[in-house]
This record gives sequence, structure tokens and C-alpha cells, in this order.
Amino acid sequence: IRNVDFMEKLRKAVGFPFGIPLSKFFLEIGSFIIRTETELVLKSRNVVPKRLLENGFQFKFGDIDEAFRDLI
Repeated sequence: IRNVDFMEKLRKAVGFPFGIPLSKFFLEIGSFIIRTETELVLKSRNVVPKRLLENGFQFKFGDIDEAFRDLI
């Protein structure tokens, strides 16, 4: 799921009507605070749990809508 879509669903689930965009500077501060690489916060990643799925792992939620269903 794209971050913009995730944030939209999260805001709807918690009843917050809008989001405040942050500059790269603030994201870099945040990545420093959580002790991660800035690139992990700023770059997109398409991650597929191939090995988990191949080994029969069952996720609790099938998709993002299912995960937020009880909150909305």
C-alpha cells in the first residue's frame, strides 16, 4: 500500500480530518530519533513476503481495509 493511502485510512480510522505534510528536514530528525537510516523513511519500498507466503504463514489481516475495519 502506498503511504498516502495508508495515512488516509489511518486518519479516517482515528477521526482526524486532515494530515500535515512534513519537510525532509523533519523526517530526517525523526529518523535520527528512532535510530534508522533516513533513506528508509524517505524512499519507497515494494516489499513482498515471498518466503513467509511460501511457507504457509497466515497473516491476521488480508489487506489494509480489513485491518482498519474495526476502527472505522
